[in-house]
Amino acid sequence: MTEITEDILKKVIKKRASDSYKGKYGRVLLIGGSENYGGAIIMSTEGAVNAGAGLVATATHPLNMSALHARLPEAMFIDWRDSKLADLIKKVDVVVCGPGLGMSDLARQILVILRRCTSENQTVILDASALDLIGEDKTLLPANAGHLILTPHQMEWQRLSEIRIPFQTDSANIDALNQLIPDSNAMLVLKSNHTHVYDGTDQFFVNPIGNPGMATGGMGDTLAGIIAGFVAQFGPSVDTVLAAVYIHSLAGDLINKDNYVVRPTKISKVLPKLMKKYSELD
Repeated sequence: MTEITEDILKKVIKKRASDSYKGKYGRVLLIGGSENYGGAIIMSTEGAVNAGAGLVATATHPLNMSALHARLPEAMFIDWRDSKLADLIKKVDVVVCGPGLGMSDLARQILVILRRCTSENQTVILDASALDLIGEDKTLLPANAGHLILTPHQMEWQRLSEIRIPFQTDSANIDALNQLIPDSNAMLVLKSNHTHVYDGTDQFFVNPIGNPGMATGGMGDTLAGIIAGFVAQFGPSVDTVLAAVYIHSLAGDLINKDNYVVRPTKISKVLPKLMKKYSELD
């Protein structure tokens, strides 16, 4: 076991070159947000935008379009029923699927499209409902993606891995991840009060920071978006994922100093300032 430290932020977050343009910082597509859960995909989108992804698009229920554009004019919108969704999936670097997705037949069909359209040049981040659907039908796993990052909380991991929460030891989690995705292109970010990150080998990492104020709806959705933003810019390495996990909790701890409850949207808000600080440290 290795503890994640502040040094990971200095290692991963780089100062941007003067000749930068949006295409250099990755294209992210986020898919989710059913009629009743639009907030989940909006918070995830906000995490990706504020974490610095160059171009961000959100495929969601059309009921969410006005709220998405009002809060995040930086993000593009596509109706998740649009036949162009398949083409868009093929054009991006990172796909987040699951926040607020739901368990409907349409949600299942979206996973079928995702599985068909992803390639070895892409990273797919699976969260929330997407993991529950895959737990019911393992053939929905987008196995063609070059990199897979699973971001369940412990109950979602129980449904996917069939390991009850009291028995989710590090060795059991590593074995389950390797059985689910035999190749070493997968990472597991198992969310808890101290999140564990598994890299598909026998190596795993523990996030020592975070606080009880972060126990609120939308926290995991925001983390999925932050991971996407980091991977889009800095590549799909273990270090990149560790940095995203750490900065999410670091932001939460800073907010918790003066607030009993840490809202996920507040975490997104402080990300650009935090990233600026660490980009300038040697």
